[in-house]
Amino acid sequence: MTEEAQISDENPVHLSLMGRLRAYFFAGILITAPITITFYIAWNFIDMVDRQVTPLIPAAYNPKQWGVPGVGLLLVAIALTLVGALTAGFVGRLWLRISEWVLGRTPVLNGIYSAVKQVFETVLAQKSNAFREVALVQYPRAGSWTIGFITGTTLPMLKPDETQDWVNVFVPTTPNPTSGFLLFLPRSEIRVTSMSVEDGLKFVISGGIVAPAEK
Repeated sequence: MTEEAQISDENPVHLSLMGRLRAYFFAGILITAPITITFYIAWNFIDMVDRQVTPLIPAAYNPKQWGVPGVGLLLVAIALTLVGALTAGFVGRLWLRISEWVLGRTPVLNGIYSAVKQVFETVLAQKSNAFREVALVQYPRAGSWTIGFITGTTLPMLKPDETQDWVNVFVPTTPNPTSGFLLFLPRSEIRVTSMSVEDGLKFVISGGIVAPAEK
């Protein structure tokens, strides 16, 4: 057997081994990268909160001297819980109304406050309960499909055609789902999906990166 034939016979094995090693390498990245990045972001967030909060604590009671991380974050969580409990009372509600009144009439700040409040209400207050189903609709033109959320049945006064079943469809923008477009569409022109509302919101916010698991 010539030398060229021996090299030719060995090449498939060599290429197969390199292919497996390459696949293992990328699989390792796929597994470790999300975990590592998540822990890195969480650790930096905890450290940032600790650096901001612990200097406010008297030295005699400062937990920083014990080298225990996360104490500042725990104190912030307790403080936020107390604020939430206080706003449930009369004085807290009055203070909240006055603060919102002042912010609502302050130029520039009123727009920032409104946008931030909407985002947090969507994420934390679960306003997604107003969405009933995730559907595909043709928008902004025929043949171009996007995700929309069915929010209810169209009012009779807003139905262009009484012979069809019309529904309200909210088409959100990416990555901020608190803004978008309200469409009135015949139910026959939309395609209802099996995707949950929560998965649909994640898909929109991530720009299509975070896809729901196949069921």
